[in-house]
Amino acid sequence: MLPQVSGEPVLRSVFLQLQKNSPDVSEAPQKGFVADRKLVHYLDDSIQSCTFEVQMTKRVTKHGLQVASELADFIETQALPGTGVEPDTFWKGMSELVNGLGPENTALLAKREEIQGRIDAWHVARRGQVHDHEAYKAFLTDIGYLLPEGDEFEIDTQNVDPEIAEVPGPQLVVPITNARYALNAANARWGSLYDGFYGTDALGSTPPAGGYDRGRGSRVVARSRVFLDEAFPITGTSHADVRRYHVHDGVLLIDDQPLMQPEKFVGYRGNPKAPDAVLLRNNGLHVELVFDRAHPIGARDQAGLADVVLESAMSAIMDCEDSVACVDAEDKVQAYSNWLGLMKGDLTETFEKGGKPVTRRLNADRDYNAPDGSPMTVKGRALLWIRNVGHLMTNPAVLDAEGNEAYEGLLDALITVMIAMHDLSRSGGNSDHGSVYVVKPKMHGPEEVGFADRIFDKVEDILGLPRHTVKIGIMDEERRTSVNLKECIRAAKHRVAFINTGFLDRTGDEIHTSMEAGPFSRKDFIKRKAWIGAYENLNVDVGLECGLSGKAQIGKGMWAMPDMMAAMLEQKIEHPKSGANCAWVPSPTAATLHALHYHKVDVFAVQAKLKAGGRRAHVDGILDIPLAQFRKWSPSQIQREVENNAQGILGYVVRWVDQGVGCSKVPDINDVGLMEDRATCRISAQHIANWLHHEVVDAQEVMAALRKMAEVVDGQNAGDPVYSPMAPGFDGIAFQAACDLVFKGRIQPSGYTEPVLHARRLELKASS
Repeated sequence: MLPQVSGEPVLRSVFLQLQKNSPDVSEAPQKGFVADRKLVHYLDDSIQSCTFEVQMTKRVTKHGLQVASELADFIETQALPGTGVEPDTFWKGMSELVNGLGPENTALLAKREEIQGRIDAWHVARRGQVHDHEAYKAFLTDIGYLLPEGDEFEIDTQNVDPEIAEVPGPQLVVPITNARYALNAANARWGSLYDGFYGTDALGSTPPAGGYDRGRGSRVVARSRVFLDEAFPITGTSHADVRRYHVHDGVLLIDDQPLMQPEKFVGYRGNPKAPDAVLLRNNGLHVELVFDRAHPIGARDQAGLADVVLESAMSAIMDCEDSVACVDAEDKVQAYSNWLGLMKGDLTETFEKGGKPVTRRLNADRDYNAPDGSPMTVKGRALLWIRNVGHLMTNPAVLDAEGNEAYEGLLDALITVMIAMHDLSRSGGNSDHGSVYVVKPKMHGPEEVGFADRIFDKVEDILGLPRHTVKIGIMDEERRTSVNLKECIRAAKHRVAFINTGFLDRTGDEIHTSMEAGPFSRKDFIKRKAWIGAYENLNVDVGLECGLSGKAQIGKGMWAMPDMMAAMLEQKIEHPKSGANCAWVPSPTAATLHALHYHKVDVFAVQAKLKAGGRRAHVDGILDIPLAQFRKWSPSQIQREVENNAQGILGYVVRWVDQGVGCSKVPDINDVGLMEDRATCRISAQHIANWLHHEVVDAQEVMAALRKMAEVVDGQNAGDPVYSPMAPGFDGIAFQAACDLVFKGRIQPSGYTEPVLHARRLELKASS
């Protein structure tokens, strides 16, 4: 049953794609229903309780496009002025982009579904048989899923900034719709090591309540001195024993002793005989020693050392995708406005802290004297990427020539790059090398990467930018990309400045791709299977083969437990040890602490050794499906697994749908706060869907778990004044969204959560 919908053509992306196992939908009434471009999108009985009207949007016509007035006004009055691009040129270009490349986008999505259908059928035909790996691999080759590798090559990406190419370090990912978070991330280029140690559990315990604890402070200072001894050893003494730092004839002397590696001293501020700050550098990362005998910490320090400030987040991704909830023109304008403020350098955000208003803005660059006394400047902000959405979703902000919603990835490509032109026209901004950095997620194989490359060719032509101004980051997070990574990189070899193992989405795609192969292991055990090690290693191996070292980032995924910094310090050092020259962290403080790992590990030396040793992993390992081999689970183990998945889904979805919050810290079943976004939600939803499909659990058990966990989530959010409880009615839009993700998870396109979440969020916005 379809809901009654009135108004403009309904958002195509909110409809579930027609699957061969839902033939009844083809007979559905077509009122208010878009059936175009070889894909039929629909709302099926999973959303039959929804009866809502799509609110009419005021639109203006631009070269045959129907553009939401608020988006058109933003572009013409705020974004375009100062770029040198005339409005008519821009809208003509957008029309050509949307109408010209839209059909190819649709065809690529249809190919995804066609390939997935053939994989499903292959597994169904062999159900109950022992998995034949070689036959499976041959089948994937026959259907064009697994492609042959071509000749050796190296990327030739030019004009890449040093934060990307030359300096390994932490990377932040933040929702662009939250100006405060965006500013915090941009300013996380520098962070206090003292604060990082004192304010977290990094030293083994959390800070006590109340005022400053001098004992804890002393331990922080002592641990920081240990770091300085490791990274910047002094001839004949220790930083713990030093009483004076000064500069003499361009050399840093520490109690009259030089550093063992004098070249690590790169600058100072103030009087060289008693500097206010000393700037050091190790493995490309700066460390500032701050001296202030009037400071409460410096006053008790024999050398007057008041803080140790680390260069932390070398780069940050401003996210238009997984961590945001952008479903219409209003949301997109908010995202684009914040990106505009960052690119123009004038973004501010005022909020209350401690009962007083605080205004946050972008930090200035940091001025020093070089060792010889000449002036020098070091960047004060992280190098910013912008993550566009993938190829799947559409948005009602713009309707194409046929009245269908434009693909959101096409809109993001043109608008975010146009906005970045403000940075290209000023000095001291984001890129010193005249580049725009765009992360492109959720691409399936080299054909889709090549399509993204052509999108940016067209964008550069529209905006009058030199070819390959736009650099792209390839998220290696879908299996068809993982097994063809070399050819994916080749497809954009003039633009690639980043590859990253997005292991969260990668796990969701692993489950969906092999949904018919059998029941998957429990989530914790999926991560222990051979496929994930092969995936992580092959990403680095192929990146090095393709010449990314010294030219681009090879990245690793998120540390998802923002309150567990001691565990992060213990475990996340494996990322630089693996040859990754950047890895994601959940906060500026985590970036500062993770920076310690890049002082301990010379990533480029690791990369050189790995490249000389050849590949450690192969496609065969990646194709090892992490199924449950021996299902000796007790009823309580099954229940706990389902409930943990349900809690994560509900805790995330309730904020996404009800409050428009795209990324949340959600307590798991053990009350450990985990960062949740659409990628983690995809894993949990696909996992339950898989167990339902293979009758590990039944629908009644899953619904009981959802209702039980809804009450738990309500309790965890009891202190939120804008939170709407899901219990006892279990009939709210957010709870229904969670049910859709689970009970209809098997037929979601590639297992993605976006279609359901967008539908339910739009429903809520229309009803409020």
